[in-house]
Amino acid sequence: MVNAYRNWFLAARPWSFTMTAISVSVGSTMAAVEGGFSWPLYLLTLIGAILMHAASNLINDFDDVRHGVDSPDVPTARYRPHPLMERRLQLEQVRIAAYLLYLLAAVIGIFLAATRGMLVLFLGIIGTAAGITYTAAPLNYKYKALGEFSVFLMWGPLMVTGAYYVQQQAVSADALLISLPFGVLVALVLLANNIRDVVYDRSKGIQTLAIVLGERKGIAVYLGLIVAAYLAVVVMSVFGPLTIWSLLVLLSTPLAVKLLRQMAHDIPLDADAQTAKLDTAFGLLLVFSLVVKVWW
Repeated sequence: MVNAYRNWFLAARPWSFTMTAISVSVGSTMAAVEGGFSWPLYLLTLIGAILMHAASNLINDFDDVRHGVDSPDVPTARYRPHPLMERRLQLEQVRIAAYLLYLLAAVIGIFLAATRGMLVLFLGIIGTAAGITYTAAPLNYKYKALGEFSVFLMWGPLMVTGAYYVQQQAVSADALLISLPFGVLVALVLLANNIRDVVYDRSKGIQTLAIVLGERKGIAVYLGLIVAAYLAVVVMSVFGPLTIWSLLVLLSTPLAVKLLRQMAHDIPLDADAQTAKLDTAFGLLLVFSLVVKVWW
């Protein structure tokens, strides 16, 4: 029984949920800055978003294994377990679990749409469709070099502005602007993964942004976008809509510098996990700066 729970835990990849929690928190805290915040609405939004994230993780692994994209020699399996590929979970079990999680998220989404506005339902449908067709036919756009763009949109503009909308029942240009640097950093988790996996992915006949760009240009884009994310926060802290408190994000620059040096010298096996750690530090400091703005 313990092993079964462990397998499902690993398959859902809950360590990745920090990115979802930060996106929802940024949007919700922006609403609090402007005078409107509800803890119940925040928690419902967070739970719904995490359910969708977990469902997408499961269905994406299901398709990767089913299509033979993830095989025993996949680089990811060298630094973390992959229960589905290792057949410790059955394909059909994982597919059913994913759709059940989507169903639970839909229940929350329908409630929020009914009480806060139909835009919630629209965004939920987009998010669900993006999660399922990421690896599923006929779009399977992850294999067509569109994965990073989708991740940027989902964890940046869609999730942040969606969380803001739930609180304020309005769309905010400021929330949209603030969503951009964090969305970029989340997309770089996937780009780091794909840069590391260029040789493997090419052998599987799939296209990724790293393959389209080539390893050297891919690394250059990765490095440039990290710098751009920090510059965007600095500019928004000085000129708005952020405040000087958001310069606290710069406290995460030692992590960024260390990662930039590693990526420029040699791609680490856990490049995606290290990028995710940078995202977490950057995002938590951004949320903290917004909370300070509410209280100050």
